[in-house]
Amino acid sequence: MTGFPCGTAEKAGRATRARLERFRALRPSRPRHLGLSLFLDEEEGYTTVAMATALMVSLALVLTLAQVQWVGSRSADVQAVADSAALSGSQVVKAYTLVAEVSDACVLTLGLAGLFVMGAGLVVCAVPGMAPVGLRVVDAGGKIMDARKDFATSAAENLKKLEGSLPALIAADSFVTVEANNTGAVGYAGVAIPFPAEGKSDFGLADEVRPDDLEDAAEEMGEASDKAKAAQDALDQAREKGWRADCVDDPLCMRSRASTLAGLSDAENPYYAHPEGWNFGVALSRARAYYAKRYAQEAPASSAVDEQANSAMRKAYYAYALEEVKSGSYLQGADGSVSMDLPSLAHNTQETRQTSLYTEVAWPCTQEAGGRTIHAYAACPGAKGASAGSATLAQMDSGAVRECDVCHFSTSEMGRVASASTNISNGFEHYWRIVVEASHEWTAAKAELKAAEEEMRAAGDEGASAFDEALRALSVPRPKLCPPGAWGCVSVVVHGEAQSPTSLAGVFTGEATLPPGAALSAATLAPDEATAENNVLARFFDSVSQGEDGGIEGILQGITSMWGQLLVGYGSAAEGISGAARSLFDGLDSIGLGSVADWLSDTLTGIVEALGFQPADMRLKKPVLCNSQDVLDKDGSTQAADIRRYLQAMPSDGDVGELLSALGREFASDIRDVKFTVAELPIPGTSIRIPLTISLGQLGLL
Repeated sequence: MTGFPCGTAEKAGRATRARLERFRALRPSRPRHLGLSLFLDEEEGYTTVAMATALMVSLALVLTLAQVQWVGSRSADVQAVADSAALSGSQVVKAYTLVAEVSDACVLTLGLAGLFVMGAGLVVCAVPGMAPVGLRVVDAGGKIMDARKDFATSAAENLKKLEGSLPALIAADSFVTVEANNTGAVGYAGVAIPFPAEGKSDFGLADEVRPDDLEDAAEEMGEASDKAKAAQDALDQAREKGWRADCVDDPLCMRSRASTLAGLSDAENPYYAHPEGWNFGVALSRARAYYAKRYAQEAPASSAVDEQANSAMRKAYYAYALEEVKSGSYLQGADGSVSMDLPSLAHNTQETRQTSLYTEVAWPCTQEAGGRTIHAYAACPGAKGASAGSATLAQMDSGAVRECDVCHFSTSEMGRVASASTNISNGFEHYWRIVVEASHEWTAAKAELKAAEEEMRAAGDEGASAFDEALRALSVPRPKLCPPGAWGCVSVVVHGEAQSPTSLAGVFTGEATLPPGAALSAATLAPDEATAENNVLARFFDSVSQGEDGGIEGILQGITSMWGQLLVGYGSAAEGISGAARSLFDGLDSIGLGSVADWLSDTLTGIVEALGFQPADMRLKKPVLCNSQDVLDKDGSTQAADIRRYLQAMPSDGDVGELLSALGREFASDIRDVKFTVAELPIPGTSIRIPLTISLGQLGLL
């Protein structure tokens, strides 16, 4: 099988031709038309003329469409150029805003650095003996504040001047952007106009912050600190004096005499190698143990009358001394406060008359021929008469009783017993007397120290108030920036009539003409969320600390580092300003702060934290296209006629001055090549000043 109805393909073809011939024979004849014959042959096929005509029509259509495409494309290009011009103008505003924000950050952080340094100096002044150092630190902080004021004044003045040049810079940069697009057959002319046209910024950088009260408080603190230092020295000297008399043989001491004379054990008679661990309570406890043991051990060494009498007087003295030291006190509170009363012991006849030895009815009396007689002890050989009770030394001195002719007991003899062990360097009482004197000196010095610390606290309160007041002055709302172009930059771009390229014209099409056109665009600044963690100030600090001009690499320490922490913290969500204050004041612990200094350090730190400085928004801002009507609305230009006026007023060519003049704006001169110094930035802790220079052509920090 072949698959064809008639068997083979050849047979099928012959059958088809046969049927076609029979059809033609039956069809009536028609007359031939000359017009169609040009395009169709006798067998109704296309002629050469038809093919040529079709090719020419197709070519004409293609070229025409190309011209339409060219015209449409060039018509749309003017909008892209206008967009670029608007973005270029806003880029200038962005650069200026960054300069102003960095300058403001420097002003604020310089003020904070100076104030914190002055606060640190005040704290140092509160450390006894550190007043000269503290006053120098306060003076250093004051110099930072002065430098900050000079910088703020200069920056405010020059930023205002710089802001005044923004319209010209915006026009110049946008004009250059438009000109850069004049590379094809179509020429463009246009500029960007800032709104508002004039700056409305509030340059409150040089606000007055007077730390005079803080300086006065530091001077008062220094005077009180000097008093505290003198009192502290006296306190330490008194304690060392008492410790030496109690524990250090020079030639002897209470401890060695108690060991030799009373045989006290080490537990009753402890040794302290340093005064730091010793206190007057140790000496008091030693004296109590000593006199208790001496009283218990006292006995005559022989039967001689003098020895018997002396032993009786010694025992009476030990009993008296024991009662005295028992009445003494030494109390130390949990807060370190001390209350003590170490009694003095009589060491001569006059002092004996002021004690119980003189008034106690303890001495035996007998009735002798010469009258009632007092004796040192009952078994005195002179006591021959009948017992006559007991009497006092005071009664003897008053004549109520008479002195024994044998034992010669009297007030002077009793005073000699005390004097013998007090006025010579081998007596326990000699060193006890020194300890008591030292305790009195210590108590007096403690009182003076307390009074000085109260003065320091009063000065500290004044200083803290002055610190708080100055800090609040620094924390006022920052300057409000509203430079030309803050609301946005509106660009106006036009092009004149233009002919299509000759390559698109020919015998089949004529030349296409692009009629004059114009476009309006607008751009404004918007925060770039992608730069939320991008700290501009950190990079700025690195640039001024390591830059080629006036760099300070290698000496960034102390105050300079603290300023760097403040500067970076100004735009950081981390601890920022409060963290810098805490680090500075906590770092003063290394010099050994006292109670007042600790309190003042905590107070100043608390003031900073309570004030709650909020980090500034230092996100970079980027130009973005926006609705031009929104920009015009902010300026009050709400009518469509204003837009038409801008478009109609623009000439199709001319320099930037001519274009702005047509729009009713002024352009004084081309200032793009000018370099401008905003201010000289003082680096805290050094004598270095770094000029912050602006190239107006790029409006960027060099």
